[in-house]
Formats: sequence, structure tokens, C-alpha cells
Amino acid sequence: MKNTIKMLSASIIGGVISVGILMPWMDGENQTSTNEQVSGDEIQENIQEINEDGLPDVVEEASKSVVGVTNIQEGKQGFSQNSGENSKKAGTGSGVIFNKTDERTQIITNHHVIEGASEIEVTLHNGDKVKAELVGSDALTDTAVLSISSEHDVKAIEMGDSDELRPGEKVLAIGNPLGLDLAGTVTEGIVSAVDRTIPVNTSAGQWDLDVIQTDAAISPGNSGGALINTEGELIGINSLKMAANNAEGLGFAIPSNDFAQIVEEIIENGHVERPYLGVGLQSLNDIPQFYLERSNVEVEDGLLIANVEEGSAADQAGLEVEDIITEIDGEPVEKLSSLSKYMYNNLEPGDSATLTIVRDNQELQVEVTLQAKDK
Repeated sequence: MKNTIKMLSASIIGGVISVGILMPWMDGENQTSTNEQVSGDEIQENIQEINEDGLPDVVEEASKSVVGVTNIQEGKQGFSQNSGENSKKAGTGSGVIFNKTDERTQIITNHHVIEGASEIEVTLHNGDKVKAELVGSDALTDTAVLSISSEHDVKAIEMGDSDELRPGEKVLAIGNPLGLDLAGTVTEGIVSAVDRTIPVNTSAGQWDLDVIQTDAAISPGNSGGALINTEGELIGINSLKMAANNAEGLGFAIPSNDFAQIVEEIIENGHVERPYLGVGLQSLNDIPQFYLERSNVEVEDGLLIANVEEGSAADQAGLEVEDIITEIDGEPVEKLSSLSKYMYNNLEPGDSATLTIVRDNQELQVEVTLQAKDK
């Protein structure tokens, strides 16, 4: 079986587990108290009018908090003696100002918007361009926090409660589709679904991302922009769209209540600290059947250990190459993201977890004390 393992490339979970991816139409104040008979069509028309009349003002205010984000990366361009000429614009996205103090103004955007940047430039709503500092980011949740000086005339957006969203509620996406030439573009749609989970491949590994699904148009350059309700409150950060020939109107945003805790930790630590196991893993479902039969593997679901990092939590617990992890604390693990999500949502560095493994087709229980990933 060791020859089999050598033929398989170990999948990497986020650089964390292993050593080594898209309003209420009417509130109580607007309820009618008349005894007159009103048809359903008239009610719907009145509701629409109540919301539509104020939308331009709502959008105007919210747009003041949306910025353009330019990712500038170092690049070798001949023998230029000017270091500035060795930098190039790698891409543009959007961001949202969510906090402003006397000292700093903080902006949330997507990790993939700023990934690999040697320099970040922010374009404010009035067209001013300023240099931004990267406070920190998290690849798995596609979240990043930037900081600029508070001397600029900008405002922080009002935060909304994404847990209160319901399918069918109107939302608006604000951002810079296809670049800064179309800055401040607004698209309208509804919440298509809440509590969606979609698999994503990030630079930190595979992850199941919790998202809001919307049919508001989200195009390249909208990433990191605002998804707001009809009150102008931020209820999501536009992150990705589903690209398929037979799919339309499938945009996804990270819920505000989900990124709030991530942002807080990034501001405090510069990163999100997660428990670390220290193994390279391969899902049995991704291994060709004839390899498993040749290796006499009798387990149908689980994660095959392809390498163990020396000195890691896995190494100290006695885990070995060719072990198959089938459960963690009694919870089945069939794919990489299910193990990582359980660990990240339920455990912290220093916590212990019980792994159920299969070694030579014998089931064993192994207790592991998780570590923090070195930064």
C-alpha cells in the first residue's frame, strides 16, 4: 500500500489541518388601519411604492461606503532602475467601509481580491485614490480587512442582521463590475435562498462556505462589494457567482453575521487562528477503486493519511501514514471539508479530539491534542 500512497498526491487543507472555492417589504409603521376593502393587487402596488420611492436615497448613502480595491503586485520588467516600474496592477475588486474612528478607517473585502498583493490602492467614492494597509485576511472564509487614514471624508455603512433575511426579500448589490470604469454600479435582485453552503477551492484548501444566494447581478469586480437591504444596511459581502452555460442569476454573498466574528479576530490578531492537526489527507471517494482493492482497503468512507508532519499533533498522537480517519468526536468524516469545518467550528488550539481511525482494517480510537498553526 505504501507504493499506492506514493502515487497519490495528498490534498492540503488550508495550511491548517495538513502540511499543507459564490427587507421586509413593509414594517409596522407602514401598516394600514383603514376599514375600507382593498384588493390584493392594490396592496402589492402600495408596498412596491413605499419601498421604491426611497431606494435612490438609500443607494446614494450606502454607495459612499463602497470603495474600489486595486491589487498591485511586483513584476519583473527588464532592467528598469525605477522600482515602481516593476509593479503591475493584477486586478480590481470592491470593498466596504464598515468602521471609522479618529485614527483609522477600516474596510472589508474578499481575500481573493487582495491575495498576492505587494501594494493595495483604494479608490474612494469621490474618486480619490489612497494607499491601504492590509490588516489581515482569511482565505477559507474569503475575508480581508484593510485600513486607511481617517482624514478622508468617508462614512461607515450601517450593519444589518443577515439572520433576519428571508427568501424573496429585495436586496441591492453595489460594486465595480469589470473594473473601476464602472465604479458604483448598482444591481437589484432578491434573496434567492439563505443558509446555502457551497464547496469552494481556496489557496488554503477546500472549504464549505456558508452564503446568501441572490439573483442580483454579481460580475467580476463586484467581489468584496456590498449587498444591502432596502434600509441601506450591509447584510452581505458579494463574493462569487456560479459560472455555467445553463445557469443564470446565481450570485453568492458572505452573510454579515458570519464575517463579523472573522473580522473581529483579524483586527485583533492579523489572522484567524485555527486548530492544526498536521497531516496530508486524501478522501477515499477520490481514490480510484482499483487502488483501494489492490491495497485491501475495506472502508468505504473516510480520509486516508498520506503524510504526517514531524512534531505535529498527529505525529505526537501516533497517527501513521495509511491510517484512515473515519470520525472525529463521533462525527463521520467523508470529505476534507467536513473534518476541517468540524475542527474550526467546534475546537480551538489546545483542545483534545478523539479520532476514529482504521489501521490494517482494525478500528482504533486515538486522542489528539490540537496545536495552533505557526504563522
